[in-house]
Amino acid sequence: MEDKNITTPATDQTTKPAEPVVATPAPTAAPAENDGTPEWLSGPEPEMKSKTVKPKTVKGRKKSKGPIKIVKRGRAYIQATYNNTIITLTDSSGNVISWCSAGAIGFKGPKKSTPYAAGLIVKNAVDNAKPRGLEEVSAYVKGVGMGREAAIRALYANGLNILSIKDVTPIPHNGCRRKKRRRV
Repeated sequence: MEDKNITTPATDQTTKPAEPVVATPAPTAAPAENDGTPEWLSGPEPEMKSKTVKPKTVKGRKKSKGPIKIVKRGRAYIQATYNNTIITLTDSSGNVISWCSAGAIGFKGPKKSTPYAAGLIVKNAVDNAKPRGLEEVSAYVKGVGMGREAAIRALYANGLNILSIKDVTPIPHNGCRRKKRRRV
């Protein structure tokens, strides 16, 4: 094989093209003499193409954005639907401190909307908010699920003082147009 030299006009330097990298197959044990395998099957293994493996990037924690802001008074938004219960603890301007839902804890199906699940949700959210110094909350309850009252009681049971409770469930003022009357 002849060497092809490449000359670049700007530098007048000659460079050789890079030779391709070929992976050699791993050595295999010699087949036993006449063990009943056909010759075409016991021949040398085909060469494997080289494969470049991209190193995996490990996702770590993001860098902290600064010192933790201590919040004494905040809000607790409780959304209790027929299918799930979600609680969000925020500071007084609405910035989220911690949140939790029944699915995040591990409940599945109809167990997500139970009062027991609501108690565990609140405990988890309050434990995450305690390092921020949260002590007093105003509760805003939305929805008609079974976890409404249980979530409010769990807020008090986990050491938060409840300043006020407000029901913010949306109520339609006449709502959507009804379906047309059925003719039989």
